[in-house]
Amino acid sequence: MSDTIEADICVIGGGSGGLSVAAGASQMGARVVLIERAEMGGDCLNTGCVPSKALIAAGHAAHSIRTADQFGVSAAEPAIDMGRVRDHVKGVIASIAPMDSVERFEGLGVTVLQASARFTGGREVTTDSGQVVRAKHFVVATGSRPLVPPIPGLSETPHFTNETIFDNADPIGHLIVVGGGPIGVELAQAHRRLGAQVTVVEMLDILGRDDPECAGIVKQRLRAEGLTLLEGTKVLSVSENGSGVTVSVERDGERSELSGTHLLIAAGRKPNVEDLDLPAAGIEHTARGITVNSGLRTSNKHVFAIGDVAGGLQFTHMANYHAGIIIRQTLFKMFWAKTDQSAFPWVTYTDPEMAHVGMTEAQAVEALGEGGVRLLRWSFAENDRAQAEHATHGLIKVVTDKKGRVKGATIAGPHAGELIMPWVQAIAGKQKIGAIAGLTFPYPTLGEVSKRAAGSFFTPALFSERTRKIVRFLLKF
Repeated sequence: MSDTIEADICVIGGGSGGLSVAAGASQMGARVVLIERAEMGGDCLNTGCVPSKALIAAGHAAHSIRTADQFGVSAAEPAIDMGRVRDHVKGVIASIAPMDSVERFEGLGVTVLQASARFTGGREVTTDSGQVVRAKHFVVATGSRPLVPPIPGLSETPHFTNETIFDNADPIGHLIVVGGGPIGVELAQAHRRLGAQVTVVEMLDILGRDDPECAGIVKQRLRAEGLTLLEGTKVLSVSENGSGVTVSVERDGERSELSGTHLLIAAGRKPNVEDLDLPAAGIEHTARGITVNSGLRTSNKHVFAIGDVAGGLQFTHMANYHAGIIIRQTLFKMFWAKTDQSAFPWVTYTDPEMAHVGMTEAQAVEALGEGGVRLLRWSFAENDRAQAEHATHGLIKVVTDKKGRVKGATIAGPHAGELIMPWVQAIAGKQKIGAIAGLTFPYPTLGEVSKRAAGSFFTPALFSERTRKIVRFLLKF
């Protein structure tokens, strides 16, 4: 006979979003069951954000050694030990893992079931170990996994995805990356800095979701570091050869072959829904993920979906944002709590970083018309701190309406992920550009690029002939 557990909230998936719901709800007094079939912490901790940033940090260290000459410090080609790099990555994961562990969540009062789950009714799931969970609310937080495209020969050819590449301890001679989105580009640059030759193959535009001008700054740096970027290039087939892999591609109607030692597939993500038996609970879904309304409720009013599996922007901080909405809806009956992505930021952790919030230039022109947009720019080359650190390759680009209300910002430059926050606050607070221009930033900091860009909104009026006439008149008194 199966065990039956009654709960207020049953969370399926122990990634960032699921853990946030489980921890918050339990500490606020709800009876919570958390079901996770694999590693606690999900993709972010084990195969995504955490290991990738650890690998990027290793690549940054190697790059700093190579380029130390610019500061009058003797440079050298660093000795790369990929086994130790892997150990560093695994060590970072291990240092964070206790915060996401079964033991911690059981200590918070959560009932943790290490099993797979499938819906067996509108308000019931059954695990593969025979336990039945009935709950007032269900939260599906099963995340996503790498999308492996149907490339001829791929199933017979050894290849990495983000789920396997962080286990690698062997030197990589030439890494061919299929996919030019943030995951592919971040890992491409990191491996280039760790000594590999790298070729990135993208069917459309590399970093095509971001502002083209700022993405161009990143791509310029990648090429300068020796990466080969093939845009508008279709992969026809892949195969294993004696020393590695061969990738057949087509570009501008011409076919050619690329030879490498290793292959990384970074061609997007796929929601984890197959094993849930969603129809048994009347939950609608598409290839993009589970269909939800603005309150993250599915077609079954007792079931919510959050994070990657909900089919929207796929970021850890989006899943955590979703978790807060679920807490408000289920525990505090704030049924008006809805998602609002107007001030949602994201970062691509290349060097230089690229961060974005709000509208791009193209989106603002489409929404407000050509004459309704003011575009503000400031180069990192005009920032004293950037000059001192030889980090002048970058640009901040701000979009406002004609009245100066901030609509969007993109930063391509050092520490862009940190520098974007004043613009997130400005958009969230529906502030005008003067709110940033009027701030006092410490000198010398990279953050001054935000003040300078904001101040440039007032430059045409401030230094106009009309202003000069007013000043000359007032100086007579």
